[in-house]
Amino acid sequence: MAQEAWKPSHNPWITCIPLMVAAFMFVLDETIANVALPYMAGSFSVSRQESTWVLTSYLIASGIAIPSVDFFSKLMGRKNFFIAGIILFTVSSLLCGLANSLPMMVITRILQGFGGGVLLPLAQAINLELFPVEKRAQSMALFGLVVVIAPIIGPVLGGWITTNWSWPFIYFINIPIGILAVYLAKEYIEDPPYARKQENVKIDSIGFFALIGWLSCMQIVLDKGNDADWFGSNWVCWMTFFAVVFALWFFYIQATKKNSLIDLKVFQDANFSIGTLVQIVMQGVLLASLAILPQFLQGLMGYDAYLSGLAMMPRGIGALLTVIFIGTIGSKIDNKILVITGLSLLSIAGFMLCELNLQISTLNIAIPNFIMGIGMAMSMIPIITLSTITLKNEQMTNASGVQNLLKNLGGAIGTSIVTTLISRRAQAHQNSLVENLSNLNDNFLERLQSYTGAFMNQTDPIGAQHMAQNLLYNQMLQQANMGAFRDTFEICALACLVIIPLVFFIKGIKKVKKTQKTS
Repeated sequence: MAQEAWKPSHNPWITCIPLMVAAFMFVLDETIANVALPYMAGSFSVSRQESTWVLTSYLIASGIAIPSVDFFSKLMGRKNFFIAGIILFTVSSLLCGLANSLPMMVITRILQGFGGGVLLPLAQAINLELFPVEKRAQSMALFGLVVVIAPIIGPVLGGWITTNWSWPFIYFINIPIGILAVYLAKEYIEDPPYARKQENVKIDSIGFFALIGWLSCMQIVLDKGNDADWFGSNWVCWMTFFAVVFALWFFYIQATKKNSLIDLKVFQDANFSIGTLVQIVMQGVLLASLAILPQFLQGLMGYDAYLSGLAMMPRGIGALLTVIFIGTIGSKIDNKILVITGLSLLSIAGFMLCELNLQISTLNIAIPNFIMGIGMAMSMIPIITLSTITLKNEQMTNASGVQNLLKNLGGAIGTSIVTTLISRRAQAHQNSLVENLSNLNDNFLERLQSYTGAFMNQTDPIGAQHMAQNLLYNQMLQQANMGAFRDTFEICALACLVIIPLVFFIKGIKKVKKTQKTS
C-alpha cells in the first residue's frame, strides 16, 4: 500500500478538535436520554414502554444514515456533508427540547439521528487520514475519549441535568456545542482530492429503501420482541421475516450494483473484516453492560437515576487513564498485545460482577467498572487502528461507515440479548427457588415465624402471617433477579474471551510497514 501524497495544511491535532466535539455530541446522546425517559413519559402523558420510542427512533435513523456517508460525501463534498450533519443535529436538538408531544418528539429524534449518524464515521475517517500509520495509535487514543467515555458519562450527566433542571436541557446543551463545532469544522477541516465533490453521482435509491426497511424492522424486533414473547407473537415473526428479506435484498444490491450505497469490497481486507467482528462483540458488551447495570442498581439496590450513573463513573475514570497511557507510550507497545490485554481485563471484570449479591457496597461495583473501563479503552482504540491500517485513505470514509453500522447493530443485538437473558433466567431461578418456600422446609418455617412475630405489633396474627409470606416471596424474587444478572455478566465475560483468538489473525503495524517498504 503506497501512502497518498496529500497532507493537511493545518496541524492535524488542531483539526481533531471539531471532529471530537461533533462525535462527542452524537455518542453522548445515545445514552444521555435513558435516565430521563420516566420524566418524558410524564410530560407527554404516555406509558414508560411508549416512551422508549424516543430511543428507538434515534437508533433507527442513525443506523440508516451511517452507511450512506460515502455516497453523500461524494455528492456534497465530505467537509460540506460533515458540517451539514452538525447543523441538522443541532437544530433538531433544539426541536427535541421544545417538543410537547410524543409524535413530535419521535419526529425530531429521527432528524437528530439522521444528522448525528454521519458524524462518528466521518470523524473517524478524517482522523485516521490526518496522520501517518505510525502516529494513528496516538490519534485514535484521543478519539477514544469520545468513543469510550461519552456513553459512560451520558447517564450521569443526563441524571444530573434532569434532576436539577429539567429533561429538555439534555438537548439544549447541544446548541452551543454544535455552533462551536460548525465554526471549527469550517476553519480547520479540508477535503483531500478523493473526498471532494464529484460530478454525476447517482443515488442508490433501491439500496437506500432496502436499508430503511431492514434496519427499521430489525430495530423494532430487537426493542419490542422480548415484551411480546419473541416468536410466540405473530407480528414479531412477520417483522423478522421482512427484516431478513430486506437485509438479503440490500446486500445483494450492494454486491451486484455498480453505483451502490456502500462498497463491500472492504471486506476482502482480512484486517478490516476480523477487526470489525471483534468491535461488534465489544460494542455489544459495552452497551449491554451500560443497559443492565443501572437496572441492577435501581431495581435491586435502591439507587436513584443519578446515583446509579455516579456508581458507574469509575469506568470513565479507568478509560480516561488508559487513553492517556495509550497516547503517551502506547505506540511503543504492539497494538495486538494491547487488544488482547484489554479483552482479558473485560473478561475479568465480567467474572467479578458474577460475584455480586444484595449486600454489596458501592466499592464492589466501582472496582469491576474501573477494570472494565481500562479494558474497553485498551482494546477498542487499538483495534480501530488495526482494522484500518491496511486500507487506502480513499477507502476510509466508506469503511468507517460500514464498520460503524455493524457496530451499531452489535450494540442493539447485545442489548436485546441481555434483556431477554435477564427476563428468562430470572424465571428459571424463580422456578428453582420457589420450591424452598414450602412448609416442609424447616428454614422457611423458622424465617416465617420470625417475620410473623415482627409484624404482630402492626396487625392481627393472620395479617402478620400474610405480610411475612409476602416479604419472603419478594426476597425470593430479588434473589432470582440477582441470579439472572450474574448469569448475564458471565456470558458477557465469556464473549470477550471467545474473540481473543481472532486478534492473532490480524496483521500488526510493524508487519504492515514492512510490506509498504518492500512494495
